[in-house]
Amino acid sequence: MPYICELSPGHHIYLDNQGGQTIVTLSSHAAGQQQQSSSSITTGTWVAPPQAFRVGGGVVFKIPTVQGDRFIQVQGSSLGMLPEMPPLASLQQMQVQQTASTPMQPMQPMQPMQPMQPMQPMQPMQMGNMRMSMNPMEMQMGNMEMRMGSVTAVASTPADSLPKPRQFCSQCGAKVEAGDRFCSACGHALG
Repeated sequence: MPYICELSPGHHIYLDNQGGQTIVTLSSHAAGQQQQSSSSITTGTWVAPPQAFRVGGGVVFKIPTVQGDRFIQVQGSSLGMLPEMPPLASLQQMQVQQTASTPMQPMQPMQPMQPMQPMQPMQPMQMGNMRMSMNPMEMQMGNMEMRMGSVTAVASTPADSLPKPRQFCSQCGAKVEAGDRFCSACGHALG
């Protein structure tokens, strides 16, 4: 069951024990605005309700646990464990009340991701005159066939009727015709 401690109007601290963790939620609200933050500290299981003491500009919570008393200091928006209780002469006890719930439930830890299952081999696909398979990677479409890393053209017409491949100058990259001996752009000897 969570507990609440009012620091000032609109500023509250909620404490809750979940297993061996103490969840500390800082909550502040003003007209049209609300802020909350939660932190978790390993304290052990509580055996009695927490007590709160104002010290300086912060609060010290005394948490009785099965392992002994634990002391949590909240100063502004930061919190930490203290090794021992500050001297009682410098402390002013504050009221801590049981409450039905905290304003924000902390997120549960995410479950670890499960390993991915290996991919099943992909079945070849066929659409009209196109066939594709992934293992090994191949694709056939009409008279064109592609395989992993290479392209092979299978022509059904005589070789002399195929268009001549474009040629380019090895020096500057300009387009040259099959019969040219020199590049018209840079004058480099082709050959």
